[in-house]
Amino acid sequence: MPYIVNTAPVKLPYWIEQNELKELARNLFSEVYEDVDRLLEVFDNTGIESRNLCVPVEFFKHDHSFSKKNKLYQDLSLKYSIQSINELLQKTNVPKEKITDIIFISSTGLATPSMDALIINDMKLNDSIRRTPVWGLGCAGGVTGIEKAYITAKAFPDSLVLVVCVELCSLTFMKNDLSKSNFVATSLFSDGVCACLVAGDAAFEKLDNSHKIEILDTKSKLYPDSADVMGWEIIDEGLKVVFSQSIPDIVKENVRKDITDFMKKNDLKLNDLKNFVVHPGGTKVIKAYENSLHLKDDDLKFSKKIIKNFGNMSSSTVLYILNEYITNGFKDSYGLMMALGPGFSSASALLKINGV
Repeated sequence: MPYIVNTAPVKLPYWIEQNELKELARNLFSEVYEDVDRLLEVFDNTGIESRNLCVPVEFFKHDHSFSKKNKLYQDLSLKYSIQSINELLQKTNVPKEKITDIIFISSTGLATPSMDALIINDMKLNDSIRRTPVWGLGCAGGVTGIEKAYITAKAFPDSLVLVVCVELCSLTFMKNDLSKSNFVATSLFSDGVCACLVAGDAAFEKLDNSHKIEILDTKSKLYPDSADVMGWEIIDEGLKVVFSQSIPDIVKENVRKDITDFMKKNDLKLNDLKNFVVHPGGTKVIKAYENSLHLKDDDLKFSKKIIKNFGNMSSSTVLYILNEYITNGFKDSYGLMMALGPGFSSASALLKINGV
């Protein structure tokens, strides 16, 4: 079976307090909403204290064309992808020439040639590397990237697969979008870049690792008639956020059965899970997970820690949480990676830790 080797999250240059962004929202939205003070409570209810951003607050006070924002997305995506990959290769002692595959995940900007091609050219990676650029999966993208790496590494046991998640949500901000969806998005989303290495079992045996994070199985699910729950509306000014308040309800109604069925397929039960690498979404989504899966207070402690300190970084968030587990220790048991995204959809991966 394939293994997760390690991760390398990037701490971006602008570490901005939630209260500073709250005041920015007050200034932008106060002319439209008479009850702006009541609406601003959403900033306090996110569980976020600071956010990881690629641009300073001043950026949000001005209008920017789609072309300008997208060019910035391309430049910064390349810069921070390379930084993350180099840190990952150093951590794992893997020469860049040994990388066989790259899966690039993003939903916050566009590029053709795709960003993976630009990364390969700039880093002088193997020019026969297998490439998979994936766009539009939103928050579910990180787990789906692991799923695609799992499929590849299972088919090719000697493979070393890079999964690179880049989400620069701040660059999609529209100063003149005064919708409530944008208001809520302004309270939640931030930027994140993280690379992860997945190895086939033959390749993993040649690496020096103090832990074994085996990927046992993966699952994707699309919920019918829910395409309007989350996504982008593409307009002249760029990517306009679509964001529904029904997401916690979808978690409550579906997640327990989905995960129970997934575990049953692998001859396991819910209480066999001791590690939860779960994309937090926001406070209401966290609470919905806890209630649906009957979790203990500290089962999602790393999810809560990441959203508190970094904000919701879309697809890359789950890899930051994974890094917390790798750094601070898994329980020797089974683990679940899970995230929700546009579609509306879910993506899950079942992990086995240290051969338990």
